[in-house]
Amino acid sequence: MAAPGIAIRGQRSLLRQIREALASGGPAQTRLDMVVRIIARSMVAEVCSLYMRRASGDMELFATEGLDPNAVHVTRMKPGEGLVGEIMRLGRPLNLSDAPNHPAFSYRPETGEDPFHAFMGVPLLRGGRAIGVLVVQNRTERVYTDDEVEDLQIVAMVLAEMVAGSELEGELKGVEIAPHRPERLKGAKFADGLALGVAVLHEPPVAPSHLLAEDVVAEEARLKSAIASLQAQIDDMLSGEHGLVEASYEVLETYRMFAHDRGWNRNLEDAVRNGLTAEAAVERVRSEHRARLGQARDPYLRERLHDFEDLADRLLRHLSGDGHMARDLPENAILIARNLGPADLLEYDRRKLKGLLLEEGSSASHAAIVARALDIPCVGRLAGLRDKVSEGDPVIVDAETGEAYLRPRVDVVKALQARLEVRLQRRAEFAKLRDTPAFTRDGAKITLLMNAGLDVDLDILAETGAEGIGLFRTEFQFMVAEEMPRFNAQAALYGRVMDAAGDLPVTFRTLDLGGDKVLPYLEAEREENPALGWRAIRMGLDRPALLRLQLRALIAASRGRPLRIMFPLVASVDEFRAARALVDHEVAWAQRRGRPAPSRLDVGAMIEAPAVIWHLDALLPMTDFVSVGTNDLMQYLFAADRGNPRVSDRYDFLSPPALRALETIQRACEETGTPVSVCGEMAGRPLEAFVLVALGFERLSMPPGGVGPVKQMVLSCDREAARRGVSALIRGSAGSIRNEIETLARKLYLSI
Repeated sequence: MAAPGIAIRGQRSLLRQIREALASGGPAQTRLDMVVRIIARSMVAEVCSLYMRRASGDMELFATEGLDPNAVHVTRMKPGEGLVGEIMRLGRPLNLSDAPNHPAFSYRPETGEDPFHAFMGVPLLRGGRAIGVLVVQNRTERVYTDDEVEDLQIVAMVLAEMVAGSELEGELKGVEIAPHRPERLKGAKFADGLALGVAVLHEPPVAPSHLLAEDVVAEEARLKSAIASLQAQIDDMLSGEHGLVEASYEVLETYRMFAHDRGWNRNLEDAVRNGLTAEAAVERVRSEHRARLGQARDPYLRERLHDFEDLADRLLRHLSGDGHMARDLPENAILIARNLGPADLLEYDRRKLKGLLLEEGSSASHAAIVARALDIPCVGRLAGLRDKVSEGDPVIVDAETGEAYLRPRVDVVKALQARLEVRLQRRAEFAKLRDTPAFTRDGAKITLLMNAGLDVDLDILAETGAEGIGLFRTEFQFMVAEEMPRFNAQAALYGRVMDAAGDLPVTFRTLDLGGDKVLPYLEAEREENPALGWRAIRMGLDRPALLRLQLRALIAASRGRPLRIMFPLVASVDEFRAARALVDHEVAWAQRRGRPAPSRLDVGAMIEAPAVIWHLDALLPMTDFVSVGTNDLMQYLFAADRGNPRVSDRYDFLSPPALRALETIQRACEETGTPVSVCGEMAGRPLEAFVLVALGFERLSMPPGGVGPVKQMVLSCDREAARRGVSALIRGSAGSIRNEIETLARKLYLSI
């Protein structure tokens, strides 16, 4: 045998030999034996072994060249055991000059591997999930070169796809090529509802038939062209030509740095030169980054993984020549993703998209808000989701309990279908109430409004029975755009909203950007506590050109009609005074040019910062109305980031501190005659809405799906009896009074 240490020669030829061996026919074992012989010969290795993961999680020796053949299907290692288990756990290569002295080494006498010291093992990755390990060994103590590691990783990637593909899929009994057992995952409810369908991966794997390049030179040219196009696109974003503000020299500069990263580009180019198509090279490098960074505990490193994921997606789109990520969906599609941006979600066919499952995210994330607006059931924070589901798997989204069922049992499907039938019946009941005014049993009128932010919301306004739009999130137009929306685009959207609402009122919230809503074309510095940082009205006042352009567009869109404008996250009367002065300035600007001013102009503030609760005597006389944003108010009141799963459930809306704060706001507004509404998520949940009615709130704005259930509750409610009951409860000492309020609601025969 030739001296060890020679890297793979003729990579493209080797990959073809492997493919031909697997497609040659005959027993699976014979073909795998042939594959490890081919690899050992090409790598000039004395040992080449293939381990595959069983459904139990054990790693089993499936084929070997150089070890005792009698150990095949006999040698097994528990999850995490030995060097093979270490590679599976880490999801990355292990390169050792003296393997027996490594602390994770597990000696197996039946293999006869005693004389072998040099060891290199790489995982067989599919979508970032390890399904096996490929190992080469030599007697001589040596460290394999970077080129050899790279070569073996490419071989492992191709082998993983081929083993999982048509060549061997039906013959490797008991091998967990893809998850197959029923699984129940517990997560968090992001958007209410139930759905049964088939899994569609937001990042579908490359088909095996597109792995190997027919013309390496042409494929390399395609890759370079796509990379150049990607870099130019990002450079163009950074140029600042698309908006009225400077480009991001923190977020986007970092993003551009990754796009120009020599290591990332070199890995892609090396993969193509070794025989892969450009698309397969992107997937191969993506899997490596995902396996390496996916286990990182550092939030910053996980953010970097999202950057690389997005770059890979963008590069694939440039390779395909298609600027859109979304693809045709099957009927009853359940979209599976690690995380998702609002623009990505909106690109999918909403008629076929029945549910959404996310590995990460929060109920306050952009995707969750859009899902609620589209009435798409969504469950998030499903740990390990992406690696536990395959394209086409049957999936249940249970967003009533915050759970997902992968490959559910028949009895679980039947139970879900029964629950779906009940929900359909309830929807029919809500539809009958659409035109019924929302009066309590003792005659109090409760105005039910709808939260909106997307064009699609306008289509369902009439269907909900809502009496207007209590919160229109104007930032959504900015979040789903590739560049800063210009004046005409903003004015056109606001005009469409007012046209669709007709005589119904619409309250436009000015841009609530910053924090977790970072746009690539806006300058944003990395902040330690973004929720407490430069966001919302603070950004608008610091960038008056941005805010004034929006105000000018709103005034133009009103075309002499009534206009309601609301500023988010007002923390002091000085902020509101400055913001209102900008409104007055823009109205005067329009009038000087002979343009129609709004026939009635109401300017309000959102109460989200606890500080203003103790300064309402000064703030309320300056406003025409106020709205309580319970989502932010509660996270600030309890010092618990609502987007952080570790602390977001540490407080309850239905607790004495929260309800006393709301009671203080309501009483102050009542005393001054200031109209007040509640527009947070709390308003759309019947039990929480019951408490708000009991506290005296008469205007509630909520997601579209909440209008029917809350109206049904209102019609069954005796407000005076509710007031007496809730007033007694909030004077108690319990940390949460949810159970007591549920008991009170049942006692009052509420429809909750």
